[in-house]
Amino acid sequence: MEKKLMLGNEAVARGLYENGVHVSTAYPGTPSTEISEYAAKYDEIYAEWSPNEKVALEVAIGASVGGARAFCAMKHVGLNVAADPLFTLSYTGVTGGMVICVADDPGMHSSQNEQDSRHYAIAAKVPMLEPADSGECLSFAKAALELSEQFDTPVFLRTCTRIAHSQSIVTLGERVVPERKPYQKNPQKYIMAPANAIRRHPEVEKRTQALTEFAETCPFNRMELLGDRKLGIITSGTSYQYVKEVFGDRVSVLKLGLIHPLPVKLIQKFAASVERVVVVEELDPIIETHCKSIGVAVEGKSLFPITGEFSQKLIASVVLKQDTQTAVQPQENIPVRPPVMCAGCPHRGMFYTLAKNKVTVLGDIGCYTLGSAAPLNALDSTLCMGASVSGLHGFNKAGGKESEQKTVCVIGDS
Repeated sequence: MEKKLMLGNEAVARGLYENGVHVSTAYPGTPSTEISEYAAKYDEIYAEWSPNEKVALEVAIGASVGGARAFCAMKHVGLNVAADPLFTLSYTGVTGGMVICVADDPGMHSSQNEQDSRHYAIAAKVPMLEPADSGECLSFAKAALELSEQFDTPVFLRTCTRIAHSQSIVTLGERVVPERKPYQKNPQKYIMAPANAIRRHPEVEKRTQALTEFAETCPFNRMELLGDRKLGIITSGTSYQYVKEVFGDRVSVLKLGLIHPLPVKLIQKFAASVERVVVVEELDPIIETHCKSIGVAVEGKSLFPITGEFSQKLIASVVLKQDTQTAVQPQENIPVRPPVMCAGCPHRGMFYTLAKNKVTVLGDIGCYTLGSAAPLNALDSTLCMGASVSGLHGFNKAGGKESEQKTVCVIGDS
């Protein structure tokens, strides 16, 4: 079987191809963008950029209802935009398998906030897988489609910047396309009027219970009982890689790949086999809170920060109390090179003129945010996609006609 070095995003696209996805939709957003770019290279997959994440999800839902396997990708803030159809999709379930990839950005390399998308899986009651390398990006993407059809649910595939943009070895397989499920009119399942939704909610709760039982023995969660059992670490995703690089086989590890719903008995069994349990997870204490709720004493955010990316150095310094140097430091200080507008960008002159005339400028995310940097210093606010237009309206209502004469908004991304 052919092996290849792939980006995590490329491997996700390959998994979609190998397991018969027919429709792939997305709105571009780092670190998820390349998934759709790679998916579009497969002639067998219809891939589109949608106007926004809400539309992208709705197109994928339509494809799934029609019986095709479907996929939708976005970054974490894009999931806010797609939340409206997401929560009701959890009630309707699927026909063809459906996967939603959401890429989080710990450290905010290219984002306006540091959001933990696991909260959406919990709130919407949708299962979530989290790969730890490119090989798992491929295999988990394939498995998510199977889970979707097995449990009649959309399935989240959660990545992060390091997994999406790191390379590791994957094993390629052949494309296998399951027989397309014929569409059958089913108003009770797909028309979420109150009378039908009331009947669907108990089905969601039964599904969550079944998935919790599945989590106890599924191949995505595994115990690595090694070392002298003095320390056990529960972790997932990219944090698993950091833990293995720091400790190797010297500590026991519970690697969680199905991160919602989380198992109960498996975690209790792991904790009982070691003397001390530490949870290593980026951003919010989701795993830690679950462990404590089922009576397992763990350490987590009392040791590790709740903000920013983790690293091998951080884990070694916290757990081993070692100041481990993980990178060669240059003798000379390298000057900082912040992002700037592309050479010849026409917006540069526009921002220069706005700043020169002391105009209040309400901005938008994307390239326009660069208008805030020196030497332009032209922006007054940036919130979220599309907010500059409505924000301008409110700003002018507060300031009156005088404000209207000296205030503009700018909008545009990608």
